[in-house]
Amino acid sequence: MDDDVLTTLKILIIGESGVGKSSLLLRFTDDTFDPELAATIVYDVSKRDTFTKLENWLNELETYCTHNDLVKMLVGNKIDKDNREVDRNEGLKFARKHNMLFIEASAKTRDGVQCAFEELVEKILQTPGLWESSIQNHGVQLSDHEPQRQGACRGYCSLV
Repeated sequence: MDDDVLTTLKILIIGESGVGKSSLLLRFTDDTFDPELAATIVYDVSKRDTFTKLENWLNELETYCTHNDLVKMLVGNKIDKDNREVDRNEGLKFARKHNMLFIEASAKTRDGVQCAFEELVEKILQTPGLWESSIQNHGVQLSDHEPQRQGACRGYCSLV
């Protein structure tokens, strides 16, 4: 019998309306993209105002979060657009300042989407403080062996 126990992770995707939160999730879970999807920490790299409002989202997160060792990832979405107002270096600088993982992605073209979710989950699994209550209350077991890597993600992600 396998030592691993499946568990459910709660991942909160926050950001301004129209930045592509739902599109990123649908691309990851169903490998679909709907350009007509209604608007539902992500920023649209083609719009500066969504980037400048990231500080507000982080303040909300820190105000209401129950864990101090929260894993945060900044995703610069819509990198397929030509008229980007926020470049990669600016996103990376912001992520470093706030101790966040960073990746650019496009739900439309699939670039970086799988990698973003895989790296986020991997980092969550590597953060023991997030598992303490789960281990005590639900008996979650994590294996000691390293997971098999697909390779493509390692070269693409810019982790801070």
